[in-house]
Amino acid sequence: CRSALDLVPFGIKPLLRRAAAYEALERYQLAYVDYKTVLQVDCSIQAAHDGVNRMTKALLEKDGVNWRQNLPPIPTVPVSAQTRWSVPSAGAPGANTPPATAPQGGPDHTAAGTERARTLKEEGNELVKKGNHKKAVEKYSESLKLNQECATYTNRALCYLTLKQYKEAVQDCTEALRLDPKNIKALYRRAQALKELKDYKSSIADIKSLLKTEPKNTAALRLLQELNRA
Repeated sequence: CRSALDLVPFGIKPLLRRAAAYEALERYQLAYVDYKTVLQVDCSIQAAHDGVNRMTKALLEKDGVNWRQNLPPIPTVPVSAQTRWSVPSAGAPGANTPPATAPQGGPDHTAAGTERARTLKEEGNELVKKGNHKKAVEKYSESLKLNQECATYTNRALCYLTLKQYKEAVQDCTEALRLDPKNIKALYRRAQALKELKDYKSSIADIKSLLKTEPKNTAALRLLQELNRA
């Protein structure tokens, strides 16, 4: 995403995807800044509004009422990068309104797909909270057909772990790690699944990779102790 933003500063897609990646890594301040930046570019993007709301809630829980004081600066988007509905040609009727139908496969088409995928993922998250992991798997699977997102894979992997479908959990974590090679949740959940499949060597390798990034991760250290006893 950073490379894409170097090429096209304030590109909506890379900003949204980077925000989602930061969110998955629980780096909520950086995710908040990216979601807010998207809204400067185009204030009609629902995914960014939802993201800001989620991050506000998470930061409030984490840092208390003064959470805004710890935020990194939010970049100012130049007017030239703000919403790009075409400059009206002189006197053309309805020139300010967006085209009624976006070309198939164009950015609007994918944006709608990404938005639908996000909604399905959130429906899956709600089902997980209610303990309905089987139904959540269906929602995550539908979401992944539209948009392959790291967090959706790790969420579905969590459901598979709960349902004791360990091979499927391993596959999902592997897909997540293809998208984000250092993803903590994917490494931890794959290690859990591999332990259940009695592949202790691979499980230990995943935990050691995780501990390189987060050496004090207590859940990972505990799992490593269990594996060393296995």
